[in-house]
Amino acid sequence: MKVYVHLAVGFEEIEAITVVDVLRRAGVQAETVSITGDHLVAGAHGISVTADLLFEEADYDSCDMIVLPGGMPGTTNLGAHRGLVEKLERFAGQGRWLAAICAAPMVFGEAGLLKGRTAVIYPGMEAHLKGARTGKKPVEIDGKIITSKGPGTAMAFAFALVEVLKDKATAEALKKAMLID
Repeated sequence: MKVYVHLAVGFEEIEAITVVDVLRRAGVQAETVSITGDHLVAGAHGISVTADLLFEEADYDSCDMIVLPGGMPGTTNLGAHRGLVEKLERFAGQGRWLAAICAAPMVFGEAGLLKGRTAVIYPGMEAHLKGARTGKKPVEIDGKIITSKGPGTAMAFAFALVEVLKDKATAEALKKAMLID
């Protein structure tokens, strides 16, 4: 299993790093992908992260899931990257996994990928879930699209990804080892 977690200037650090950390603990190959043309990407709170790959180096044919962390202006920067949006559209058309948290589900909504689905987004941004029903849970899974509400739901989001990519038993064992109730 390979997952690409995308980084743009202004990404939400908790949402990106939590996902990568939990997935790696679960034995999933999680790699960060910079869409900036530079490996070093500054987060929304001034924490810079060195991405594993540049967008141009990433092999999307071998990738099982695309993940978008939120944050501002990270989310708008992700949505403005035409190459990334094309990959999202292709993944959706092929029935491959897509996941986004916080403000980032708006990228899916703006691309028309949420029509008829249940999704969540950072509270107050629901208008960006174009065509979707707004869910109530911290993490919503509808088909092969996973969305979550924000920094406080990052751990639940990461474990939902482990469940769909591996299995519930792996997620539960990891929660126990990490002292998650």
